[in-house]
Amino acid sequence: MSAFLQRELTGFAFCWRIERRDGVALGFTAHDRDLIVDGFRYRSAPGIAPSSIEDRDPLESDALEVAGALTADAISEADLRAGRWNGAGVRLLAVDWQDPSQSLELLRGELGSVSLQRGTFSAELHGPGVLLERPILEVTSPLCRAELGDKRCRVDLAGRRTIAAVVAGDGDTVTLDRIEPVSNGWGGGRLRWLDGRNGGLSALILASSGATLTLSDAPPFEVAAGARVEVTEGCDKRFATCRDRFANHANFRGEPHLPGIDLLTRYPGE
Repeated sequence: MSAFLQRELTGFAFCWRIERRDGVALGFTAHDRDLIVDGFRYRSAPGIAPSSIEDRDPLESDALEVAGALTADAISEADLRAGRWNGAGVRLLAVDWQDPSQSLELLRGELGSVSLQRGTFSAELHGPGVLLERPILEVTSPLCRAELGDKRCRVDLAGRRTIAAVVAGDGDTVTLDRIEPVSNGWGGGRLRWLDGRNGGLSALILASSGATLTLSDAPPFEVAAGARVEVTEGCDKRFATCRDRFANHANFRGEPHLPGIDLLTRYPGE
């Protein structure tokens, strides 16, 4: 598929496919007209350019920077600041613009940090090698290291999600038309906006009291009364909560009874 790069006179263009976590996918090309590759349209965006690309061991940590102008109908400044593109999946292709069926994948990964300045954006693309830099061993802790409902926790969240409507919103505080199942039952969970300008975004719930939630971050856009949200229960990761509230202590991923370093500072007889 890379034979077009071996020609005496090559004619290829860079193409990017960016897919957000909410399923929205966009395609861009540095060519001066749109290209259709495998049935997907890559719209002309000559202002977008990548940094140098090196062919090396795929297991090495790699990062590529892409810069370009913001466009209102594609990647807007408001969406970038709202975090809609954080962690989006990315494919970078070299495509023969005379025969778009000929292409070569140069990089696959996800968007890293994004910076904005004077109507332009700059984003890092992290390849699979970056995953090797993450810690593989866990540190002991009295609190559970699993996330409620994940494959290690195994609590079924099917009955622990609630669809509610917003009654009022003020900064990082949101009031719903539903009441939490238990005291601080939504604390540590997540709120996902289903419609309105914040649709598709989510936030961590720091605490809940009755129908009022305190979010980790204020919604980036104005909250309208009646907007629908999905609220997922949370967990404070304590052993007692895991045992008494979820009856899931067999899957607890922490060491609640392991002595801490304060044991060394205790006086005899304490």
